[in-house]
Amino acid sequence: MSPMATRRHIGCLWPALACVALLLPGSALAADPLPMVSGSLEQGFTVKTQILVLMTLLGLLPALLMSMTSFLRYVIVLSLLKQALGLQQGLPQRAITGVALVLTLLVMRPVGEQIWQQALVPWDRNEISMQDALVRADQPLSRFMLAQTDKATLAHIARIGGSRADLAPMQQPFVVRLAAFVLSELKTSFQIGCMLFIPFLVIDIIVASVLMSMGMMMLSPLVISLPMKLLLFVLVDGWALTVNTLVTSVQGF
Repeated sequence: MSPMATRRHIGCLWPALACVALLLPGSALAADPLPMVSGSLEQGFTVKTQILVLMTLLGLLPALLMSMTSFLRYVIVLSLLKQALGLQQGLPQRAITGVALVLTLLVMRPVGEQIWQQALVPWDRNEISMQDALVRADQPLSRFMLAQTDKATLAHIARIGGSRADLAPMQQPFVVRLAAFVLSELKTSFQIGCMLFIPFLVIDIIVASVLMSMGMMMLSPLVISLPMKLLLFVLVDGWALTVNTLVTSVQGF
């Protein structure tokens, strides 16, 4: 594979690569670049550091995708919607994951474009080193995460992690920012999920009460409530409303 092709493949992993590099000790960013790699592909990193970063990415990339983007929020809300509708068997989990991934790519597109223009393009032109490119790639990603992070949660995580709570959000260690972002995403996703759950819960209660009053206790309420919930969901254009709620729930940054 040519050096240009290698750069293009690694460029797709910039957000994750930036975060893995930020977790490394500062002493690991030493001189002696890898002599076997053409150009400035790995300037500023030792051979051991390069191998560590690239090999760690292979195992951490899925987890980083879920923890550093809005994917976690989307997949939880869609899973709760699936349960509220009673479609445990009718809607495959892979479909939920696919929809969440597509929405994540849509919402994270501005972040990806900033990383591409500010970090990848200058590095590809040999204008900056890889270390500088990683620092530049971290800036838009951190701004996105902090825009979704609750300030009280960030202060709480800072106290747990032994960091000063009075520091500016961007000055907090990356691990503290990441943990606060994940907890904030969980909180937001459950809030949205509860709002989606209530109408379908009301239908289940009404159907169960009617069946009990008619003495039809042997008939499962799900048999009657499922078509009614699906009909209501279709009539109000539920998918469009759900997607609009999920996309607009992401704060500007």
